[in-house]
Amino acid sequence: MKRSTLIFLPAIFWTIISYTLLTIPGSDLPTSDFFELVYFDKWVHIGMFGILVVLWSLPFLKKAFNQKTLIAITLLVIAYGVVMEFVQKYFTSDRNFDITDIAADIVGALFGLWFIKILIKRISRAKNKPL
Repeated sequence: MKRSTLIFLPAIFWTIISYTLLTIPGSDLPTSDFFELVYFDKWVHIGMFGILVVLWSLPFLKKAFNQKTLIAITLLVIAYGVVMEFVQKYFTSDRNFDITDIAADIVGALFGLWFIKILIKRISRAKNKPL
């Protein structure tokens, strides 16, 4: 496999994991009063979608990176979150459409965007520092 293809494997792998987690039947998900108390499901969505933005952005940091690429990745991840809510509603059992999950997906994607921007600044500073 070409190196250019291999650098996308973590992002592809995480996308498959997220798809699997988002389509598991609701009856197979663990339940606990504690999970409801701390909005565990929303934190999972925030983390999952933040990681998606980061992993899909990393391969572009060395080549062909610009702000438009990062914004496009973020918007695509958000669109994926919206689509997956419809998939949960119409194609999975014991799952439903939840607008607050979409909100958590958006927050997660924006956290991912923020993290990548910080990473870019640190890489840029490190490159400009004399040895």
